[in-house]
Amino acid sequence: MSGDGQHRERLRGVLLDVDGTLIDSNDAHARSWSDALREFGRAVSPDDVRPLIGMGGDKLLPRLLGVDAESDVGRRFAKRRAQIFRDAYVPHLRLTSGARDLVKRLRAEELKLIIATSAAESELNVMLEQVGLDELIEKKTSSADADRSKPDPDIVQAALAKAGLSPAAAIMLGDTPYDIEAADRACVPAVGLLCGGWTADALSGAVAIYEDPADVVQHFTSSPFSRAWSSPDRSGTTR
Repeated sequence: MSGDGQHRERLRGVLLDVDGTLIDSNDAHARSWSDALREFGRAVSPDDVRPLIGMGGDKLLPRLLGVDAESDVGRRFAKRRAQIFRDAYVPHLRLTSGARDLVKRLRAEELKLIIATSAAESELNVMLEQVGLDELIEKKTSSADADRSKPDPDIVQAALAKAGLSPAAAIMLGDTPYDIEAADRACVPAVGLLCGGWTADALSGAVAIYEDPADVVQHFTSSPFSRAWSSPDRSGTTR
């Protein structure tokens, strides 16, 4: 998408994924799913769950187990997973490297910041409070704002609407192929981060790829978040 030659409006806002992007939580999510399913007699390794983290439960359970997330059993799985995640894993969550500095830099640039995540609102709020980002990012969209989770574009479109942004005036920051695809389907350019565990090839649809938020801060003036930035000739460009 970055190489289409279209003019980008002045950047006015950034749509922020949370898990794996601002908070180092992808492994914790995978382990909490594995823990919960084991209690129901389903032996699923965290390694089997890990590639699906970034999707919402509406897609993860059908892909992983062939279980409808809205069925009684699907709801029981999801409820227990949420309890385990909150009790056993949230207290140990930490920011990804440079996450706080990047949020502060984006705020200093007077950009609108809005969270675009498939996580449930209650879980999102607990996570943000745990890592101290709850007061730095005011606008949030969660699973309650979208019928379908990533990689469908619903949550990205909901975030744009809530922030009053056009697709051309926003950038998505994420760490999974699902973030990149959801942004692309909403006509929003995306910046990819490798700190979530995916490879550069997996994030090749991004207009730029960085190691982590600290890497973005270090190269901010040449990044897509800078007013001086212009689109590269092809997508998937790593700085």
